[in-house]
Amino acid sequence: MGVDVWVRRPGALAGVWDTQLVAQPEVAELALAASVSVEAGAEPVEAAREIARADSAPVSVPTARAPVEPVSGDVAALWDNLRAEVRTCTKCALHQTRTQGVLGVGPRRVDWMVIGEAPGAEEDRRGEPFVGRAGHLLDAMLHAIGLNRGTNVYIANVLKSRPPGNRDPKPEEVAACLPYLMRQIALLQPRLMLAVGRIAAQNLLSTDLSLGRLRGKVHHFGELNTPLIVTYHPAYLLRQPADKAKAWEDLKFARSVFRQLTDRVGTDGDLS
Repeated sequence: MGVDVWVRRPGALAGVWDTQLVAQPEVAELALAASVSVEAGAEPVEAAREIARADSAPVSVPTARAPVEPVSGDVAALWDNLRAEVRTCTKCALHQTRTQGVLGVGPRRVDWMVIGEAPGAEEDRRGEPFVGRAGHLLDAMLHAIGLNRGTNVYIANVLKSRPPGNRDPKPEEVAACLPYLMRQIALLQPRLMLAVGRIAAQNLLSTDLSLGRLRGKVHHFGELNTPLIVTYHPAYLLRQPADKAKAWEDLKFARSVFRQLTDRVGTDGDLS
């Protein structure tokens, strides 16, 4: 059963609303929050409308590569070794309190990579990043721009082990885990990275700037200068739903940057 989402009709008089049916509750939640921001005059109605349409007509995202071929046996072995190392890692004290190391989820060669902070309790139990309410919201956000963790985006965290009480990672914990993330990025070769949340953004960019100052810009990561966009963590958005419309602006910005990258691939044959 769908969920009714009430969205103000552009130019309509006060009290006149349109109803749109959304099949996924998480998409409805994101759309409803965006429409509330619209009601307060904070964001354009486009945010609510585009998210509300996501389930029935997801936004098309250009593909920079031909359909991804299965990774070779050698690459698959590198992935398997990496996953085994993460699950049994003892490089920092977090191995004493975690259930298991959490590598990531998604295809092993993609154009988009999403990076968060660290596993939470449910992620630690299931061995997969971004599950539970925050994970459902992230899936809805990605779905709104045509992405799906099972087909065309890889999702990971800076930390592979859960910090007790979901506290912020310590510098030595980040230092222990970053080599794993670098190996993931080298194997994935993403064309665009999306950092969700202050902790992930600051650690990836080696900065102490606030998330607000990092949003809305194209940063670059690593030796390949991979474009990196910063947005809010979905767990934060669950606590502060008024900022979901801002997150939608970040997603549209990331989509625009990706389209520019693919246009350059199409015209130049390579990325400079």
